[in-house]
Amino acid sequence: MGIEIEDKFDVPPDYTIPDLSRVGEVVGPRSHTLVALYYDTPDLRLAAHGVTLRRRRGGDDAGWHLKLPKAKGARQEIHRPLTRSIRVVPDELCELVRGYTRGASLQAVAELETRRSVTVVREGDRRLVEVADDRVKGTVFGERSRIVRWREVEAELLDGDARVLAKVGKRLRRAGATPAGASSKLLRLLDVPAPRRAETEPGSAGEVVAGYLASQVGALLAQDPRVRLAEEDAVHQMRVASRRLRSVLKAFKKIVGNTAHIQDELRWLGLVLGEARDLEVIRARFAGELSGLAPELVTGPVQARLGDGLRQREAEAYGRIREALSGERYYLLLDALEELTAAPELGRRAARPAARELPAVAAANWERVVRRYDAAQEIAEPERHETAMHDVRKAAKRARYTAEALRDVLGPGAARLGELAEGVQEALGAHQDAVVAQETLAKEAMTAREAGEDTFTYGVLIGMERTGAEQALKDFPAVWGRTSRKVRKAVKKLAP
Repeated sequence: MGIEIEDKFDVPPDYTIPDLSRVGEVVGPRSHTLVALYYDTPDLRLAAHGVTLRRRRGGDDAGWHLKLPKAKGARQEIHRPLTRSIRVVPDELCELVRGYTRGASLQAVAELETRRSVTVVREGDRRLVEVADDRVKGTVFGERSRIVRWREVEAELLDGDARVLAKVGKRLRRAGATPAGASSKLLRLLDVPAPRRAETEPGSAGEVVAGYLASQVGALLAQDPRVRLAEEDAVHQMRVASRRLRSVLKAFKKIVGNTAHIQDELRWLGLVLGEARDLEVIRARFAGELSGLAPELVTGPVQARLGDGLRQREAEAYGRIREALSGERYYLLLDALEELTAAPELGRRAARPAARELPAVAAANWERVVRRYDAAQEIAEPERHETAMHDVRKAAKRARYTAEALRDVLGPGAARLGELAEGVQEALGAHQDAVVAQETLAKEAMTAREAGEDTFTYGVLIGMERTGAEQALKDFPAVWGRTSRKVRKAVKKLAP
């Protein structure tokens, strides 16, 4: 598995690769033939989402390749060994694209035969950039069968940096290459249906909200295969995307309506993802606390229980995530989200100018935080007060996501409001995290006691967490005071 960073260019049939010796030592060209079968659903769901799945023969990287959509300018590519069958896609790769196929069968949809001439730019033993000059014959299978021929050039970064790739690209363009019109050979060959998008007025509130919803649906779906691979931070990013979607649907209910069921299902997805993420975070938290204790304060097998024990529970939680992500309920949610981005139920306010309609929404969501905080201050009973402050945190999170959704249209004011709301969220999060840690430690201590283990260290950690929770609440009024003054300035900048 790796990250692929490359630039693609269209070139005429008589194109000549320019001299690249000013960039580095040039090795090659070396020629070989590649034959790749591409697999997709009958309605090309993978291609429509920028995913390619192929079985390639020839060259140095023969095998099965799965390319996932770009993230921050790079595509993740997963390699698996070549299998004998051309009809059956390996189960592991089928699993990784379930979020796109949703139970539909995979079949060979096209073949690309490429005569490739490869030139490598080196610096000593380092292979900086590989330039592939491809003459392609593409064959489409099925009812729309056809054959297409063309030529293109790819410059792929190997062990160099972005500046080297830019230099190579500049020389290729000067020789007559132009940026590729399609992001992949397959998209150039297939007649892939364009994604459906909401019909909104330019500059309208509906356009802004629908565009943000589409971006977050894309972000959620892009994390699906990474979650199945249990990649670092993938569960967190997928949960954040689901929370952003849910918060924005609540905040903009007068612009995009009839989404209560989707909100409920996004909440379910967040809960599914949350168990593993919370265990991951709390395991790291306990590891840091234990490492900071004097050796004489660490008694019994506490490190194993709070380390390996929680890690095992985390692995079990990942199993439940994979089961949920391969179920009909999740598929129906993805279908509903894609339909939402294609044809949202727009309210009357959706047609109004974004710059006039949306500042009030951002301001109202902050006022909601203020009301929650004022109500919490009226509660004297400690347990109820803590619950109310947790509601303040949730309101701040919604205000943050709402403001973030409006940064592009409302500018610095929305960005600042989002930052301030995030500060409130994090300050109260320190208290909430300490409360959850105490609960976890108490349960683990009970299990340890029943096993006849020394539980002294659990008491020490619970004491630390209780002190941290109390301090967080004690410090919060000062945080709130500073934030409130700054929010007033930010909200003024939202006005049209």
